[in-house]
Parts: sequence; structure tokens; C-alpha cells
Amino acid sequence: MLAKRKMQSKELAEILDITPANLSILKTGKAKGIRFDTLEAICNALDCQPGDIIEYVKE
Repeated sequence: MLAKRKMQSKELAEILDITPANLSILKTGKAKGIRFDTLEAICNALDCQPGDIIEYVKE
């Protein structure tokens, strides 16, 4: 979605007011979870739905 919106990770991190390192953890799937307000902010910034940026993968 970042590429579709022609946005860099650094710019998204600034919009979300989180560190680029924390955004990287979310992007790589290494996060154990995500707060709903963070998910909402990402969707607002990228003009997308949660299903556009996350997927469930059975371990």
C-alpha cells in the first residue's frame, strides 16, 4: 500500500507519530500484535481497509 500511495515508510511513521523502527517491525510481521487505534491510523493515512494491509497466516 505504501508503494501504491507513493509514500515512504519514513513519511508514514511521521504521520503515525511512531518510530521508523516500530513501523519496520509492523511491516515485517515481527510484531506480536497491533493496537486498533494504530491500525485505524494506518488505514486513514493510506486510505485503505485493514484487509488491504494485514493477512492471517496460520503458524
